[in-house]
Amino acid sequence: MALEERITADLKTAMLAKDDAALRGLRAIKQAILLAKTSGGGGTIAEADEVRMLQKLVKQRKESVEIYVQQGREDLAVAEREEIAVIEGYLPALMSEAEVRSALQAIIAQVGATGPGELGKVMGVATKQLAGKADNKLVSQLVKELLSGN
Repeated sequence: MALEERITADLKTAMLAKDDAALRGLRAIKQAILLAKTSGGGGTIAEADEVRMLQKLVKQRKESVEIYVQQGREDLAVAEREEIAVIEGYLPALMSEAEVRSALQAIIAQVGATGPGELGKVMGVATKQLAGKADNKLVSQLVKELLSGN
């Protein structure tokens, strides 16, 4: 439970420093951890599940930022961006576009895909192999590009 211990320690530090942005982000993570622990699974969370949980929190906040910007509420969008920065600090670094492209080329060769009609076959393997390592939108975009270029 390394993530939970890190969050608890960082939460104490943020409280002492009176860092509101960090407090909001850390409390959101702690709440998600507690919710995951109590919703079954024996009280432990696998590392892959932790990463998925953090990615979900970031995605929710990015969607909120878009809505707030559309509605002209920049004050709320700033708060969400601050929380995104805090949460992303606990996520592993994502692969670069070049690394994703290389991995996808290997997956396409492994699967034997030859055209856009086999997009689903490649995406199935790619999402499993690159889960938590690459942005899914980028993966999808690159798979389409690589398959249409073949």
